[in-house]
This record gives sequence, structure tokens and C-alpha cells, in this order.
Amino acid sequence: MKLIKSFFSVLFSAALLLSTTTVNSIAIDKLHFVIGGGAGGGWDGTARGTGEALTKAGFLKSASFENMSGGGGGKALAYMINTKPENTILVQSTPLVLRSITRHKGYVSGSGTLSYKDVVPIAGVIGDYGAIAVAKDSPFKNFKDVVDAYKANPSSIKMAGGSVRGSMDHLIGALAFQAAGADPNAVAYIPYDAGGKALAGLLSGETQIISTGLGELMGARDQVRIIGITAPDRVGDAPDAPTLKEQGYDVQFVNWRGFFGPPGMSSKDKKAIAKMLGDVQKTPEWEAVRARNAWVNIYNPDKKFVKFLKTQTKEMTALMKKLGVI
Repeated sequence: MKLIKSFFSVLFSAALLLSTTTVNSIAIDKLHFVIGGGAGGGWDGTARGTGEALTKAGFLKSASFENMSGGGGGKALAYMINTKPENTILVQSTPLVLRSITRHKGYVSGSGTLSYKDVVPIAGVIGDYGAIAVAKDSPFKNFKDVVDAYKANPSSIKMAGGSVRGSMDHLIGALAFQAAGADPNAVAYIPYDAGGKALAGLLSGETQIISTGLGELMGARDQVRIIGITAPDRVGDAPDAPTLKEQGYDVQFVNWRGFFGPPGMSSKDKKAIAKMLGDVQKTPEWEAVRARNAWVNIYNPDKKFVKFLKTQTKEMTALMKKLGVI
């Protein structure tokens, strides 16, 4: 688990550098958020929650949102690259790094792959721990119960996730099963278009467990039982959610989420938006959004964000090789 812990420490080494100047210095008064997945997913929640906080706190006059599903975020990414829309930012996370590692060509012509280098990194904003959950009426009370059932009959366990195989949802579950001594690639993974549909798949009985972000499950705790999260310790915003570590499975991981501009975005606009995303984290409006999603504040702007993305590419390449995904 040295690699996992190394990645975990790299992410949290990003300094929380919040600016102290006022809201009135920001020239941008409206933003359009492009979301590469469907309703109920982590990208959807991050974009809408950020837009909510920015407008309620007075940083923006208005925020609009557009879900653009397809290709594990590839369609939205290609839209930003091909159309270069103004006053528009794309929410993304670790999958943006994963797609360049796995050579996923996405929706652009030619032989090139899509990566963070094709858009303008603005800032990393939050971290979301991974979580594994079952339906409330499930006979599984903890992750060991799931592992025991899987080892007794591998075909009895299907794992739902809100994106394609090789995505963060898949890797979170794969890490947990690997820590339990199972072959992570042998576990049946059922991909859905975003967390909302993955949750529906779990509740309908199509799958027995769901692997996703903790934030995506916070609003569904009346329907699901969270049986393991990838935090080092229990999270204050979700104290009833046990860690995988405390159950004997040393899995620690946090998925960052942040925002990117289209190619050609001016340095002025990039810095203004990055500053706004940092300043809003000091407001009660942001804290209300953060707490209900059990997010971790990780403000990592501009050049620091790019440096982190370069480091994460190396870390995730090694992790995916270890898991046998690539």
C-alpha cells in the first residue's frame, strides 16, 4: 500500500492558499458549467454545488449548468477543445489523468489522446473519498461480508459504478478487493452513466454493491448503508461510515475535483476564476455545500495545479499497472 499512501500524501501536500482580497475585485459575473456526466454523479454535484455557493455568496450573478454525457467525460472534454466557449468551465477529476494513461482517444479526430494538457487547468477545489455501499435491506453488514460472499461465489457479487471500466469508481472498488486478497480484475463491474443511475442499479437489485464517491452517497443514506470509505479515519460529516482501514483493509484514496477552461482562455480570466474558487471556500455558503457532501477542501490553483497533475500522472500510471488495468 506504499504507492497508495504516497499518492494520498501528494494530494494533501497541496497548500491551502486562499486569497484575502474582496469579492468586488472579480470581473466575471456569470459562468457556465459543463459537466461530463449525468445527474447525480460526482462531477454534477461538484459543479452545481460550486455554482450554488458562488452565487449565494455573491461572487457570481448567475451560474448555468449543462450535462454532457459520453465517453467517461470525453464528449464534454472534446466540446471544450473544439468550440472554445467563453465564460465556460469544465468540471473534471482524476479520470482526466486516467484517460491519457489508458490512451482513451475520446471524441476528437486524429490519433491523439485527450488529457489535461488540451485544456486550461484553473484550480483543484475539493477531495472526495471513495465509498462502497449496499442497499439498506442488504444482508451485507460490512465489507468482510461482501468479501466472504465473493470468495464463496464470485458471480454472486456485481459492483455498480458511475463511469466506465478503468474509471475512479472502478479503481476504488478494485483497490478494496485487492486489499482483501481477491483479483480486482475478476470482480464484475457494471458501469452506469453517472452516480444517479448507478445508485438506481443498486437499489433495483441489478448489483449488490456500489463503488463511488462518498459525496455521491451522502444524500442517499436513507436508502443505502455505507460499509467502507477510503479515508484514513472516520469523517466528521459522516461519522457512521466506517473506514476500510479500520476493518483491516488498508485502502486510502481521495479523488480530487477541479475546473478547467477551454484552450486559449486568457490568463486574466483563468486567474480571476481561480481566485474566486479560492475565496469562496472561506464563506459559510461554501461550508454548507462542503459539509453536506463530506468533501475535503483542497484549493490548488494554476501552476500548483499543473504540477500536481504531472505528479498524479506518474502515481496513477504505477497504480493502474499494479492493479493490472494497463
